[in-house]
Amino acid sequence: MARMAEPDELNRIQNSLAGDTEAYAALVKEHQKMVHAVAFRMTGSLADAEDLAQETFLRAFRQLDSFRAESKFSTWLCQIAVNLSLNWRARENRRGDIHSKWAEDAISENDSREEFPDELSRQVQTGLNNLPAKQRAAIILTIYENRTHAEAAALLKCSETTISWRVFAARQKLKRLLKGISHEQI
Repeated sequence: MARMAEPDELNRIQNSLAGDTEAYAALVKEHQKMVHAVAFRMTGSLADAEDLAQETFLRAFRQLDSFRAESKFSTWLCQIAVNLSLNWRARENRRGDIHSKWAEDAISENDSREEFPDELSRQVQTGLNNLPAKQRAAIILTIYENRTHAEAAALLKCSETTISWRVFAARQKLKRLLKGISHEQI
């Protein structure tokens, strides 16, 4: 049997529907940690969890009149947070697929022009192919396409800091992947 909403909570919900912003602020404060924790577990990112928690409370406020009190308010909020997180994950996966496709196209375009003149080029290309799509795209734009971090950020729709981090992480991975190659060869 599902637990019903608490009387105090129902009172705050009714007051919120009547325009009492302090009543809704109390609901937010009461459930903020739970919603943030759910969003963080779904995304693995504090920044994204904060955005999704905020979106959860905005969506809940807009749909407050649809809350039926057949379950606890926290259950209803949790469902909104999970649905928003799943939508976020789907968008991130699509964005990753787009970055991956873009990087593969850029690499194959370079392949046709240079045809891997030697073993070293093949090894470097293999290292690039083993990077995560977002890191590969950042490296290709900043190193191979000579774009600034600002330009790369605009193209990939993220911050310059994110580009800097992706380039740094990609370089660290490439160092590990290509550790058998001496600097003179590169």
